[in-house]
Amino acid sequence: LRGGRLRVFADSALALMRPGLANAFLISFIESIADFGNPILLGGNFGVLSTEIFFSVVGAQLDQGRAATLGILLLVFAFGAFFLQRAVLGRKVYTSLAGKGDSGLPTQLPDGARRLCYGVALPWAALTVVIYAMALTGGFVETWGRDYTLTLRHYTKAFGIEWTEHGILWAGAAWNSFWTTVKLSAIAAPVTAALGILAAYLLTRQKFIGQDAFEFGTMLSFAIPGTVIGVAYILAFNVPPIEITGTALILIVCNVFRNMPVGVRAGMAAMSQIDKSLDEASTVLGARGFTTLRTILLPLLKPAVIAALVYSFVRAMTTLSAVIFLVSAEYEWATTYIINRVVNGDYGVAIAYSSVLIVLMLAVIGVIQWLVGERRLGRRGAGMGTAGIGELGGSAA
Repeated sequence: LRGGRLRVFADSALALMRPGLANAFLISFIESIADFGNPILLGGNFGVLSTEIFFSVVGAQLDQGRAATLGILLLVFAFGAFFLQRAVLGRKVYTSLAGKGDSGLPTQLPDGARRLCYGVALPWAALTVVIYAMALTGGFVETWGRDYTLTLRHYTKAFGIEWTEHGILWAGAAWNSFWTTVKLSAIAAPVTAALGILAAYLLTRQKFIGQDAFEFGTMLSFAIPGTVIGVAYILAFNVPPIEITGTALILIVCNVFRNMPVGVRAGMAAMSQIDKSLDEASTVLGARGFTTLRTILLPLLKPAVIAALVYSFVRAMTTLSAVIFLVSAEYEWATTYIINRVVNGDYGVAIAYSSVLIVLMLAVIGVIQWLVGERRLGRRGAGMGTAGIGELGGSAA
């Protein structure tokens, strides 16, 4: 239709990206206002709502009424962002895939938009690389910022291994929390992704009474601050008939329902791009709802599945605010161990532990992407010109 690149980007690409942008805003806003680990370590005397709630419960104040009031205030901000996101999206349908192979060539971004993206992304990426490089190297020196003598003392103290006549001895002080975190996070991640995608399917493909309330309920656990969730889990599961406080089960359950909304939002954003005619065709051919979901929708939802798996595992590995009330001597979490080391002034071990977590999560992300694979829709490469089109036409003939 002879539209310029700016016109195509503004009227087509940007409009179709609205669900993803709105969901990204909602997730990032709620993550920011409910964050606990960064403010408690870096905030100093500058308190935020999540840390004030924590100290109201476990600090010298011991004022549960104040904690409840601050929790309600935090919920008001979170729910305000949720309803704003709903208002922006409205009842519109955002569909770019109708079930047919797409052989079109991708349109380049306008020059101004491309320069803006590079101008924002590249400095941020450089800062991220510098921060992670400092975290990876900080464990190999005596004291970062004061004594840069190379040493392996911190890693030996945290992750020392000894060979004995009975086999391997995990002598490091951090191994117990490390294996507990990895094992329980690996259990929680696929459950979180599966429940999230299933809930997204119900919300986007089914119509039932109370659908809005169900969608609101799926986001509720994400909007509630982790400190409030941790206290609530203690109060709910510390007495019969469900007495699971201090066990591995309560940590798994907490991580599943805490991180499930991300899988829901990723699944909803992806499914809103898939035309419902695919479901109708599958039903006409005699397939049931679960078969349609498994054989048709899930292959097209691989990016959403990857996002849900990666996010749920990483968030479970790095969660702090929700589990800080739920850990025990038997089931200690990696983040609580790091916090305790920082409080005790043992920064070397804390940095060494953090670097191990970074390397582990990068490896896990790569393995998940390799196992799940990529979604391919038959798009031609940018290098195919008119000759390639003629070859495709001749093949089709």
